[in-house]
Amino acid sequence: MNHQQIKILYAIQGTGNGHLARATEIIPLLNKLGQTDLLVSGTQGDLALPFRVKYKRYGLSFIFGKHGGVSIGQTIRQSRPFRLLRDILSLPVDNYDLVISDFEPVSAWACKLRGKACIGLSHQNAVLHPHAPAPPQADRIGRFILKHYAPATIRYGFHFKPLDAQNFAPVIRSSIRQAKPRQLGHYTVYLPAYSNAEIAHILRLFPQYNWQVFSKHCREDYRQGSIWFRPVSLEAFTNSFVNCTGILCTAGFETPAEAIYMGKKLCVIPMKNQYEQACNAEFLRSMGIRVLSDWHHAADMIDQWLRSNKPLHINYPDETFTILRQLVRQTVEHHPERTRSSLLLAN
Repeated sequence: MNHQQIKILYAIQGTGNGHLARATEIIPLLNKLGQTDLLVSGTQGDLALPFRVKYKRYGLSFIFGKHGGVSIGQTIRQSRPFRLLRDILSLPVDNYDLVISDFEPVSAWACKLRGKACIGLSHQNAVLHPHAPAPPQADRIGRFILKHYAPATIRYGFHFKPLDAQNFAPVIRSSIRQAKPRQLGHYTVYLPAYSNAEIAHILRLFPQYNWQVFSKHCREDYRQGSIWFRPVSLEAFTNSFVNCTGILCTAGFETPAEAIYMGKKLCVIPMKNQYEQACNAEFLRSMGIRVLSDWHHAADMIDQWLRSNKPLHINYPDETFTILRQLVRQTVEHHPERTRSSLLLAN
């Protein structure tokens, strides 16, 4: 591909840290395929990308509460619908040959309103796949949000196992692939929708274990018995993660996938009011991962998990660049009228 001729807009959902962490792996690869500009929208991310972000937008974020889930009230109060509409209408998507949206609504809706092709590349796309496990309780609102939050012309997805030719195994960051996992005796915890007090209420029942809790609710390190509360930092979290005995986290995607790749003991609890995480929990449960349903009554299950020693290990292949190259080529071939005439393809 003559990547000197192609301009790419890569738009990233900034509500969760998983999207941003995955982007650190994808952005350098996209730069090999073309001139890539970045858009990040959302207000809940804690990570700063080590790349220039051309467009920073407020977006449409789901606000984490402190009791285990998304706060519907806070989400509504902090929404800015007129600002969102203005951002959608003003985003110059026509300046780009390709727009790739990682579940990012501003770019996706800007393309939809202009009749421009938008590639959806996200975990959420795979969650909607008919072969992906889903919770027994139907959630029509949750599925509706996943389907329409960031519309796409072509949808590609990532899940815990490949589902078909357009839904792939997880992207594993190079820092994880190149790391040498060790077990230094601590457990790494990431539960951003719980307050530090609620986390400590359960973990203090296990003082014989060392806990490193990465929290959205503190700006400085502090210790409470055997619990070490730490601000969220990608470098610090990765170091803790690589050297931990096990990981206790939400039923997100990137962190559980990387835990499985490294063969770490894994225990997850899905966030409330988050259909995507309920689906992830079902997929992980089907793979033998321990899933908690109620944090405040989870002590017995956590105790069983701590005593177990049968982690799941899957050596996910490194196919990210191949996937991106295929994705770009197929999109241009299928939608030549929506790309610039100067765009050239090669084998």
